[in-house]
Amino acid sequence: MSWWGRRRPPAGPGWAEHRAETGRVRDHLENFVRTRRGVEAFIEPATTVTPPTVLLIATTGEWTRRRVTDRSVIRDLAERLAVPVYDVQLVGYPQRMRDWNAQAKRAARDPDQGTSPTV
Repeated sequence: MSWWGRRRPPAGPGWAEHRAETGRVRDHLENFVRTRRGVEAFIEPATTVTPPTVLLIATTGEWTRRRVTDRSVIRDLAERLAVPVYDVQLVGYPQRMRDWNAQAKRAARDPDQGTSPTV
C-alpha cells in the first residue's frame, strides 16, 4: 500500500455510518442557519475526549453545537450560506450566547415565565 493510500478513510460499514452521520450534521447545521438570522460559526478545538466541534450562534443568542470530524462540512457551510467563521480560542464566546443561557436557566426554574428565552 502506498503512503497516499493509507490516508484514505477505510471503506466498509463503518465508512457508510460516518458518511450518514456527516450528512445528518450537515442537514442540522444548514437548517439552523436557514431558520435563524445573523448566524455565526465558532470552531472549538478537539479535546482528548471529543473531535472538533462547531458552534452556531444566532443574533438572539440561540445556539447549537455539533461534532465535525470533517472540517469540509464547516467550510462548505460557510461558503454556501455566507456564514462567518471564528476560532473560539481567539475570539471567545459572544455575550449574547451567555445571555441566552442565563435566560433559559431562569425559564427552566420558573415555568410561568415560558419555555424558551426571548432576547
